[in-house]
Amino acid sequence: MSPLSIALLSLAMSTDAFAAAVGKGMALEHPHWREALRTGAIFGAIEGTTPLIGWALGLAAADYVKAWDHWIAFVLLLGLGGHMVLNGLRPSESQAADKPARHGFWVLALTGLATSMDAMVVGAGLAILDVPILPVAFAIGCTTLVAVTLGVMAGRVFGRAAGGRAEIVGGLVLAGIGTAILFEHLSAG
Repeated sequence: MSPLSIALLSLAMSTDAFAAAVGKGMALEHPHWREALRTGAIFGAIEGTTPLIGWALGLAAADYVKAWDHWIAFVLLLGLGGHMVLNGLRPSESQAADKPARHGFWVLALTGLATSMDAMVVGAGLAILDVPILPVAFAIGCTTLVAVTLGVMAGRVFGRAAGGRAEIVGGLVLAGIGTAILFEHLSAG
């Protein structure tokens, strides 16, 4: 696999994570670079690990993973997005005061896992093609780290523009990503 192919694949695998990170950044109270890097590292580690898992499963499980990846991503992202929307709809005296300074590890890990299911399928496909997986997985993880870090910081800007209802917008973004993943896979089949 050429370096250009690896770079393009890495960019493609990180787009869902970038969009989810924008939503996560919008839901935070003025996120800083440290939180953006933390979020990027969690997403990057997961996004870089899932192709390894897919590759290890190989041909035998590729059809099973491919058959369910879109449903898993849909349920996780819809659930997380719905939770964010409900939190945003709760009445409060000061909506900004209710925004967390950071997201919990497990919330980020579940979101990262939901946006990386396609990378698992790619890993299984690369096993079939006998492509060395380590450089590809490393590139996907690093690209996702950068994309998510930038996404959280972009969410910071969009969050200010959205005002007190940024968590609702962020939740809708996550639910929309999950729905788009499901629609894309169902319409392709």
